[in-house]
Amino acid sequence: MNWMQPKGLPLVSSVESSAASSLTVAQAASWAQALGLPRLDAQVLLLHALGRAPHERAWLLTHGDDPLDASVQATFADHAQRRLNTEPVAYITGHKEFFGLMLHIDKRVLDPRADTETLVEWTLSCLADVAQPELLDLGTGSGAIALALKHARSDATVSAVDASADALAVATLNAERLALPVDFHHGTWLAPLHGRAFDAIVSNPPYVASNDAHLADLLHEPLSALTSGADGLDDIRTIVRDATRHLKPNGWLLLEHGHDQAQAVQTLLGNQGFVNVQSRPDLAGILRCSGGQWTTVK
Repeated sequence: MNWMQPKGLPLVSSVESSAASSLTVAQAASWAQALGLPRLDAQVLLLHALGRAPHERAWLLTHGDDPLDASVQATFADHAQRRLNTEPVAYITGHKEFFGLMLHIDKRVLDPRADTETLVEWTLSCLADVAQPELLDLGTGSGAIALALKHARSDATVSAVDASADALAVATLNAERLALPVDFHHGTWLAPLHGRAFDAIVSNPPYVASNDAHLADLLHEPLSALTSGADGLDDIRTIVRDATRHLKPNGWLLLEHGHDQAQAVQTLLGNQGFVNVQSRPDLAGILRCSGGQWTTVK
């Protein structure tokens, strides 16, 4: 690995080189941050190298003077380099917490973002007074949204669709490990759901424009789950159009989208005949999800 060595801290790039010097837990975390890793990323990767759970960050503080053995130093160095090369932490560790659930994550699916929890919370609030709701998650990926909904509403019947067989394999693994029954379907958006109607359809679909400069920072994630045409709205247009045939009266369609797409998505929903069209902000206060209610029987 070709890393710059932070002043006063030994460079650790392989088992052989680390044998000559030993970092403490605190030095290792500081060293990674000096290379440019955010503090949280450095802590999570260090805990992973130590074989400890990601929530044990307090352990790092109470054991800051503990020395690291050579194999742990080498593993941590390798993982830090991968993160500096923009690989998501979830791909390195193989797991990610989402809405209180620990999910298996790998390169077959998108790394779930905390902002997507906004979509889950909004769905639950819309269905608070609906007994035994039927829910559908489109483009389920790792199963994060579908599993979070099923965990929060055990009385719900939850279905999920993905066009990627690889993604469905990850989602199925997560559902089995968490013992959360979800009905998974392989296909494109609503195509596999002939004759089915739902109280809510939710989706975090691809919404990045095909020429977006930010794609350079997302090289490790599946492109098919990111981009959707010249303006990023092709898949959302399809979902808005087809969802009307699969919603019960007063059912909700709720969609995650890009930071600057709320107005465009609201317009699509309104033009299609949805009512109560509105948007919700993410953790940073950016309008990240938009949706509406369907009142017509088709």
